[in-house]
Amino acid sequence: MKLAIRHSTRYAFKEPVIHALQRLRKMPKETQGQQILEWDMLYENAHPELQYEDQNHNTVTLIAVDPGACDVTVTCQGKVETHDYAGVIGRHSGHLPLWSFLDQTELTKPGPQMRALLREVGPAKDAGVNFLHELSTHIAERVPYAKGATGVATKAEEAVAAGEGVCQDHTHIFIGAARMLDIPARYVSGYLMMNDRVTQEASHAWAEAHIDGLGWVGFDVSNGISPDPRYVRVATGRDYRDAAPVTGISFGANEQVLSVDLEVEQQSQ
Repeated sequence: MKLAIRHSTRYAFKEPVIHALQRLRKMPKETQGQQILEWDMLYENAHPELQYEDQNHNTVTLIAVDPGACDVTVTCQGKVETHDYAGVIGRHSGHLPLWSFLDQTELTKPGPQMRALLREVGPAKDAGVNFLHELSTHIAERVPYAKGATGVATKAEEAVAAGEGVCQDHTHIFIGAARMLDIPARYVSGYLMMNDRVTQEASHAWAEAHIDGLGWVGFDVSNGISPDPRYVRVATGRDYRDAAPVTGISFGANEQVLSVDLEVEQQSQ
């Protein structure tokens, strides 16, 4: 499947910017089942300083905002060819050892609510693919999707306690639960082509667990499936903070308003 993506992010500032830097993780990965055909990043009132690969094999672009700018727009656009591997990415790669994905982070750390949720799923006899699908289903049932219910700083334990969340929360809960079972797990940020529309309000997030004999396998808790050719992987990490599309913004006390335009659609072969 060939997917065309256009993702534009605009920041409008209350006052002209004196100095600011942004770290962007917006370039898709070259992985099993995914080939980048073309990809461009365009900037208005900002310019790239350097590009490098981080510890998770994410391509990171560091950009500087032009002094005096009142708004900044970053537009990513390109085409990606995807294939169906039933969500299986395969062997581990990256500069971090596999065991580093067993450690809980501030966003995934379990508490009483998450431990209870895991017990509700039942005993994990082999903690294989079938059990992880059951875990995914139970998380979606216990924490129904609710747009705007949480924010980027919401912890997995907080989302379970609230009983609602979004894809980021579902992913953190799954990761935290998998790590409780000594299963390496990580966060994935990327794009999902919707069947009923081209224009979307935000990018997507899902989890991957490392399973003996298969390697990394994806689980989209919010949609109850493993990723198929409609999914495009962009960045991975131990939690959202490692894979966030934009981090490292430093504008002092300057207030900003964020707006996002995203289009994902299938191209004719």
